[in-house]
Amino acid sequence: MARLLAGDARFDGIVSLAGRTADPLAAPLPVRSGGFGGVEGLIAYLASEKIDLVLDATHPFAAQMSSNAVAACAATGVALVALERPPWQEVPGDRWRHFQSAGEAIAALPHEPQRIFSGLGRLSLDALRAAPQHHWTIRVIDPIAHPLGLPHATVITARGPFKTQDDTALFRAHGIDAVVAKNAGGLAAYSKIEAARLLGIPVLLIARPAIASRPTVPSVEAALLELVAHHERPAKRGV
Repeated sequence: MARLLAGDARFDGIVSLAGRTADPLAAPLPVRSGGFGGVEGLIAYLASEKIDLVLDATHPFAAQMSSNAVAACAATGVALVALERPPWQEVPGDRWRHFQSAGEAIAALPHEPQRIFSGLGRLSLDALRAAPQHHWTIRVIDPIAHPLGLPHATVITARGPFKTQDDTALFRAHGIDAVVAKNAGGLAAYSKIEAARLLGIPVLLIARPAIASRPTVPSVEAALLELVAHHERPAKRGV
């Protein structure tokens, strides 16, 4: 999205990052990093920067930021479009169990030690500590410090997109018995779902959190069309 906007003279874009990834991918637009200070802070930012439209392209599980964007845009009259990639859908061969939270999914694992792959990310480590008897293979973007409070843990530092053949080999090498994952959607992390299907491994899948109603688009291309349409409407404010 940033690459498309950077090459389009109609738009003056700013990329806002949460600041939770130590080494984020470079963006071809000005970047700000860190929180806004809740809804009131975001309202102040939208006013100070004279923002005309907010494109919410956060992770589907970043419910607090998305909810803040809905509230701030409603309060200021700033247009809002959410780039929301469709969730993964179960297909023949999948062995999915559905849960509402990471804690609920971890609690559903067998008491007997198993080899579990966690695709939940660094922020969900606390949930894993509720089941220290398992042998955890944990994939994260940034390195994490040891000890994790997990006596049997292997940490893999890697950034997607990942390939199905690589995750299939990874699951075989670590003897994975089950996969715990968030229903993030998209292609970058779908390989673990495909690998589990190929190997007949069950997936404990966590549903997306609820977010207030907002206009959504399913792809970068659709988001650009919305931005162009907004640009071509008679302006209510300065540009």
